[in-house]
Amino acid sequence: MDTKELLKKVRKIEIKTRRLSDHIFGGEYHSTFKGRGMTFSEVRQYYYGDDVRNIDWNVTARYNEPFVKVFEEERELTMMLMVDVSGSELFGTTEQFKNEVVTEIAATLAFSATQNNDKIGLILFSDQVELYIPPKKGRSHVLRIIRELIEFEPISKKTNLTEALKFLSNVMKKKAIVFVLSDFMVDDYEHTMKIVSGKHDVTGIRVYDQREEAIPNLGMVQMQDEESGELMLVNTASKRVRLNYEKFYRNKVNYFKDCFSRSGAGTIDCRVDESYVKKLLGYFKQRG
Repeated sequence: MDTKELLKKVRKIEIKTRRLSDHIFGGEYHSTFKGRGMTFSEVRQYYYGDDVRNIDWNVTARYNEPFVKVFEEERELTMMLMVDVSGSELFGTTEQFKNEVVTEIAATLAFSATQNNDKIGLILFSDQVELYIPPKKGRSHVLRIIRELIEFEPISKKTNLTEALKFLSNVMKKKAIVFVLSDFMVDDYEHTMKIVSGKHDVTGIRVYDQREEAIPNLGMVQMQDEESGELMLVNTASKRVRLNYEKFYRNKVNYFKDCFSRSGAGTIDCRVDESYVKKLLGYFKQRG
């Protein structure tokens, strides 16, 4: 992809997702993810309706009229976006591939965090950590993240969520808001997830295509595993083959939901042809 085309794509995503974060998500994000507490800001005159518990008695005595202490929320939060860039993300049977929807969701979350003056970092992972961008503030930083999400080419096509979670634990010493964006077609990550969720506020966003849920009856079909590259002939006319695939798929989805739930983490399911705006808003409101 040449530079001009890349910048055009970045700009297009910025316009769409920034508008969403400005008008919808900024406030919802702020109320959902609270800061570390309240810090003293200033003293001002008492107005009817103010909480009498906030009266500053020393200043009140000095001026012979009531003054109250004003507190502000101490935010300084950090959002970490963990994005699966393995081969299975390059799948789609509607207008968008899974990785394109993931990019838009990540950009919307990043701009929402920026609007609240929070830091944003990025981890791109396959079966290894492919790229780490340390958390920083600002629009130019978010645009760099979007640029990487659009054009990054991973070394590996496989997936290992455990390795990515271990890396997060090593680099993030303070509590962070963590969004993991993947199709979660992996397992064996519950132990590490529990450790990470004990320290950070974690949400898993499962982005999937409806065609992945079941194999249609198309007779003998050659299929390729996007992660291993293996080609195989599959008899989709066989009911047993179709049922085994559905069972395999359902087991992965159930593992994701059960694992995140038992770890105290949140989950969002988002099909590529559904509105991720509604899904995110519903989740924020439910948590707020």
